[in-house]
Amino acid sequence: MLTDPLHRANPTQSPPRIVAVGFRRINKMLQALAPEFADRAAVEVLDVGFEEAVARVRALQAQRPVDVVVAAGSNGAYLRQHLDLPVVVVKVGGLDLMQALARAKRQSAHIGLVTYVGVAPDIHQFDDLFGLGVHQLSYRTEDEAQEAVRELQQAGVEVIVGSGVAADMADQIGLTGIFLYSMDAVREALEDAVEIARASRIELTKRERLNTILAQLSDGVIAVDAQERIQTLNPTMAQWLGIDPAQWLGLKLSEVCPELSLQATLRLGTQELEKIERVKGKALIVNRIPIVEQGVLTGAVLSGQDPISIQRVDRHIRTRIKPNTVPARYELQQLLGHSAALQRVQRMALSCARSQATVLILGESGTGKELVAQGIHMASERRELPFVAVNCAAVSETLLESELFGYEEGAFTGARRGGKIGLFEAAHKGTIFLDEVGEMPLSLQSRLLRVLQEREVLRVGATEPTPVNVRVIAATHRNLLRHVEEGSFRQDLFYRLNILRIDMPPLRDRLDDLPELVRALHHKVCTRLDLDPARTEAIAAALIAQAPSYHWPGNVRELENLVERLVAYADPHADPSFGSDVNVSPEAARTFVRTVAPELFLAETPSEPAEAPSSLKAHQTQRERAEIQRVLDECGGDRALASQRLGISRTTLWRKLNPA
Repeated sequence: MLTDPLHRANPTQSPPRIVAVGFRRINKMLQALAPEFADRAAVEVLDVGFEEAVARVRALQAQRPVDVVVAAGSNGAYLRQHLDLPVVVVKVGGLDLMQALARAKRQSAHIGLVTYVGVAPDIHQFDDLFGLGVHQLSYRTEDEAQEAVRELQQAGVEVIVGSGVAADMADQIGLTGIFLYSMDAVREALEDAVEIARASRIELTKRERLNTILAQLSDGVIAVDAQERIQTLNPTMAQWLGIDPAQWLGLKLSEVCPELSLQATLRLGTQELEKIERVKGKALIVNRIPIVEQGVLTGAVLSGQDPISIQRVDRHIRTRIKPNTVPARYELQQLLGHSAALQRVQRMALSCARSQATVLILGESGTGKELVAQGIHMASERRELPFVAVNCAAVSETLLESELFGYEEGAFTGARRGGKIGLFEAAHKGTIFLDEVGEMPLSLQSRLLRVLQEREVLRVGATEPTPVNVRVIAATHRNLLRHVEEGSFRQDLFYRLNILRIDMPPLRDRLDDLPELVRALHHKVCTRLDLDPARTEAIAAALIAQAPSYHWPGNVRELENLVERLVAYADPHADPSFGSDVNVSPEAARTFVRTVAPELFLAETPSEPAEAPSSLKAHQTQRERAEIQRVLDECGGDRALASQRLGISRTTLWRKLNPA
């Protein structure tokens, strides 16, 4: 980072240090005036000049920082060229010149003026006004000053007005020397020095504060001036570049690191955000921004971020807020179908969205309970706030408690420092969706009841509850009333949940929606698999024709899975014998569907004579078992292969063959 190493001792706590340089007459004035500034600055006067003065000032600077140097004439000009410090040169004003010339006029009519180049104002104005007849010469070096005095002596000049060098030389050769500088001019120079030191201290304090802030940033920062010279380089950027910041300060950024060049930013005055740059084998996300002060482009700043750090933070956030806290994506308009049953669900869901009461969604697995929950959230006034979903059946009892309600630091061994907020707190002012709430253990049902009643949560290990404002939507495929009768679900919790209720119709009760569902799912799967929907259009049509004869125990989820299976197996790369011909016949498509999804045709398979089933469901079960046994026989009793051909799990196969 750009910091002057000589200011590390915090110089802002000590008074400004001013070194006044001069010999002969100017030195006496400086010595006389120094005590006047003791309450505002430490003024040290050196009776040296030129090379020796430069060496002495540098030695003082090495011991303790020097803020400003004061000098006069050629001595001041020399110090400005050889010192990396502000140098205040004693100025000769018009009044000083008039007073000096008036004193000279009283002693002789033959007056000469010897000054350092550029010090004295235009003497011709005074000559024209007062008719003094002053001979003026200037010098750059001490030898030139002495030659000028001798030249004026030869010209008949009797009084020399000028700098200390000229006045002393005049006295030495018998002329009268009058010192040009007044006490007021020297005092004014010291005043300027004190003010410059004060302003410098203020600027230094600001710069140190800025550097302290930049040093704490995890982002790398480089700032340049209008010429692209590096002014600031924070430790993070220096570490990425593998350099010592002091080595780059004052250098052009494009010369030492072309990849991070800010020339275009300075030339165009426009910002460039989130550009990927590779610097010394490391990828950085870089922002380039111009610095405009009072309408003037004065520099530019470059900030960089490490992509790995961003990914680490992202993983940390995901870890802290798991399980699912993905924002709601679905709206009620995305419920596919126009059957009376589905239209009723949509109307009831919209009514629920206008209320703040708890909603209970009942329905078989795969009927779209979470989709409706998200749709209610998105249609409500909480749509811009969190939607947090958790499956109560997928998390163990101990973990579910800490996930839902959070825990305090030290609540149990291995607890995170500072504790952790629960999902109810994470959903504050938004919606929490408790899927499979019927699987929640009795021990947690009482805690959930308290949240619903008191609108506050008590973290594990805490003694003070935390208020929460959260909309609760619960869902289950269980018959909660039966669970209440059996004692596995609290009756009071059931009534707290069952305020607004939506019964999701199974797919077999909304067969009119099958064509629309199959077409939408077919297009969705083909898009996901990057396949042309036209190549499998015949298969989708065959599925639509056969679907009404199936019971669909897995509902829409099963339908989507089945569509994906059919599309995947119809890929020419998977089965060259099918799918290469877009215009496949309906018979071939139906045969393909029967081969890949035999469960759809179980109802068509003839069964062995048996006792008359007591119900339609028993008849369906009997036919399913007959078809399963047929496939099992074809597979030589291999249940894994039979399960694969039937498109069901081995557990389902075992259950259907061994009903309770």
